[in-house]
Amino acid sequence: MIEFSTPAIVPADPEANVADLLVERVKATPDRPLFGIPEGDGWRDVTAAEFERQVIALAKGFVVAGVQPGEKIGFLAKTTYQWTLIDFALFYAGAIMVPVYETSSPAQIQWILSDSGAVGLITESAAHAESFQTVADELPLIRTVWRMDEDAVASLSAQGADVADDEIERRRGLAKGADIATLIYTSGSTGRPKGCVLTHSNFVELSRNAAEALSEIVHQPGASTVLFITTAHVFARFMSVLYIHAGVKTGHEPNTKNLVKTLGSFQPTLLLAVPRVFEKVYNSAEQKTEGEGKGRIFRAAAKTAIEHSRRLQDGDKIGLGLRLRFSLFDRLVYSKLRALMGGRVTYAVSGSAPLGPRLGHFFHSLGIKILEGYGLTETTAPASVNLPGKIKVGTVGPALPGIGLRVADDGEIQVKGVNVFREYWKNPDATAEAFDGEWFRTGDLGSFDDDGYLTITGRKKEIIVTAGGKNVAPAALEDPIRANPIVGQVVVVGDQKPFISALVTLDPEMLPAWLATHGESADLTLEQAAKNLTVRAEVQRAIDEANSRVSRAESIRKFTILGTEWTEATGHLTPKLSIKRAEIIKDFAHEIEDIYAAPVSTTNISVAG
Repeated sequence: MIEFSTPAIVPADPEANVADLLVERVKATPDRPLFGIPEGDGWRDVTAAEFERQVIALAKGFVVAGVQPGEKIGFLAKTTYQWTLIDFALFYAGAIMVPVYETSSPAQIQWILSDSGAVGLITESAAHAESFQTVADELPLIRTVWRMDEDAVASLSAQGADVADDEIERRRGLAKGADIATLIYTSGSTGRPKGCVLTHSNFVELSRNAAEALSEIVHQPGASTVLFITTAHVFARFMSVLYIHAGVKTGHEPNTKNLVKTLGSFQPTLLLAVPRVFEKVYNSAEQKTEGEGKGRIFRAAAKTAIEHSRRLQDGDKIGLGLRLRFSLFDRLVYSKLRALMGGRVTYAVSGSAPLGPRLGHFFHSLGIKILEGYGLTETTAPASVNLPGKIKVGTVGPALPGIGLRVADDGEIQVKGVNVFREYWKNPDATAEAFDGEWFRTGDLGSFDDDGYLTITGRKKEIIVTAGGKNVAPAALEDPIRANPIVGQVVVVGDQKPFISALVTLDPEMLPAWLATHGESADLTLEQAAKNLTVRAEVQRAIDEANSRVSRAESIRKFTILGTEWTEATGHLTPKLSIKRAEIIKDFAHEIEDIYAAPVSTTNISVAG
C-alpha cells in the first residue's frame, strides 16, 4: 500500500462556517468586484459588500417566510448569479440547501426532496415548477415553493425588510465546522443517488488550503472566471465558494451555446471545465479549419504544439526547427484560439473525467495551463490537483494540503482529510461500506509516480474480465476514441465474453461539418451516418489508434455505431455527462448480443460490426 499525504497549510478552525468566508472577504476587500452580471453587451460589477447586502436582505426574506435554522430547502435552477446569491442567503439564514440538477426528471426530484426531508423548494422556471407539480402529492413535507421566474428573490428581499440584522447574525453563526453545510446527491451513475453529507469544515478548510496551494492562480491581479458548468454539482459548487474566499471575480453563463461570446466579453483569466468542453474547443477549431481548406495547417500546428509541450515537460532540448515551427503556428493558429477564449485565460482547472495527455499538451502550448484534478462528491470535489509550478500532463496531481491519498493493494484509490464527507444521509450501511477506518474508498483505480502525482487508471467496478481471464480497464480505450471529433460517446463491453467490443454514438453537433468536408451529405441523420462507409472508416481509424495503445488481448475486435444519442434525457448520461454504464449495457443488450453472435478472427485490428 502506497501513501502520500500533504500537510495542511492553514490551521483548522472548528468554529468556522461557510458564511464566515464571505464575512472575511467583505472585511478584507469590500469594494473589490466579486461578480459580474450581464448588462446589455457588457457586465455590471457587484462588489463584495454589495453582494453581502443582497445576501442579508434575501436571508431576512427566508426568515419571514418561516424557514427555520437546520431546515432543508431544495433548489432547482441553472448556473446564474442568483444561484450563489441564494446559496449564501440560505447559509446566512441558518438553513441547508439541497441542490437538484435542473435537468432532473420528476422521479429524481421526488426522490431527492423526500429522502432529504426538504420542507421548501426554489425553482427557476415554469418547466421546473411543472416537474415538481407532477410529484407534489408525494412530497407532503414541502410547504412552500418559490419561483425565481415570478420574482421570488426580489419579493422575499422586500418582505424581510423589518427583520433585525442581529437575527441574521445570530443565525449565521449557529453552524460550526462539524455541522452539515449541504446535502448533495451523487449523480446516480450506478443506481439511486445517495445523499452526501458535506460539512462546513469540508468547504472552509478545503477552500483555505486550496487557495494557498493555488495562490498563483486565484490571487493573480484581476483574477476572474466564468462559471458555466452546473453549480448543483459539487465541482462548481466548491469552486464558487473558493472564488468568494479568494476574491476571484465570477461571471455566469448557463447556456454553453453562448460560451464563446461570453468568454470574449468577460475575458476571464481562469476557466473551470470538464474534459468534454476542451474536446469541443479543439474539435470545433479542427472542423472550422477543415471547412476553410486549412485542415492540414491545423493538424500540423496541433502536432507541433503537443511535441513542444512534451519536450518542455520532459526537460528535453527544443531544437531550432521546432522553435521556428512553434513560432509560426503561434501566429497562425494558437493566437486565434486564445482570442476565441477571451484572450486572457492562463489557467484552467479540469475535473470529473480524464482529460488525456493530447489535449493537456495542446492547450499548454497555447499558453493555457490545464490543471487536471481529481475528486468526487464525497470529497467535496478536489482531493488532488496539478500545481501551477509543476504540472505533469496525464496525471491529476498530488494531494492538496490537508489531504492524504493512498493506493490499496488492489489498486483502489482511498482518501482521508479535511475534504472527506461525514456520511451518506440516512444510509449507515453504505457509509460503513465506503470507509476503511478513516479512509474513504473511492472505487477508482490509480497509481503514483515518485513525486506523489496520481494517475487514474479506471473504475474498480468497471473492470471487464473477459472469458479468457484478461482484466481490461475500459477508460484506457474509451478516452482516446471519444477524442475523435465525430464520436459522441463510447462504451467498451466484453465482460465474460471472448473478446472486447464497443458501442459508439456519433456527435450530432460535429457530424454535419465533418461530413461536408469529407465528400458526404451534411444532412445525413444519425441513423444514416451510422451506416455510412466514410463515417465507419473514421470510427475504425479512431478505434485502431486506441488499439495501438493496448495489448492484443485488450484490443477492440468489433464495434457497432448506434443511430441514436446518449443523453441525460434518454437516461444514459449523468448531469455531468458521465456515462451510465449499467443503464447502457441493459438498454442495448440486444445490440451487444448481435456483436457476439458471429465469430471474429482475433487480430489486433477491429472489425466494424
